[in-house]
Amino acid sequence: MPRGTLEVVLVSAKGLEDNDFLSSIDPYVILTFRAQEHKSTVKEGGGSNPLWNEIFLFTVSDSASELNLKIMEKDNFNQDDFLGEAIIPIDAVIEEGSIPETAYNVVKNEEYCGEIKLALTFNAEPERNDDQDYNTEESYGGWTESNTDT
Repeated sequence: MPRGTLEVVLVSAKGLEDNDFLSSIDPYVILTFRAQEHKSTVKEGGGSNPLWNEIFLFTVSDSASELNLKIMEKDNFNQDDFLGEAIIPIDAVIEEGSIPETAYNVVKNEEYCGEIKLALTFNAEPERNDDQDYNTEESYGGWTESNTDT
């Protein structure tokens, strides 16, 4: 698998379950790729259709094949509530280079509970040729300066 940087543009969500009976929910997203994790800002009063427009970068260096998005609801008095998650395969973005804004299903307990919209871009690192890892002192045709102090 190529090495490089995965750029995730977290755009918005819609149709999230609004389980706060006193006010609108305050959603945020935890984005996880392998051991790398980022957290979006909490959209205070964002409700069922929050808008983020935030960019997150992940380093791709092995065969990890999916990006996990966990949608949470900030709760000031109790533990934050889990609203659902989306698992995004990244094979297509590595092959194509980018995927425009796309809506992905958010699922909780195997049931559809909204959508999350993001755009993905993969920027590959130039491939290194390990054969060219030579010692710069020897790059003068094999001639090496010697110490003439005797």
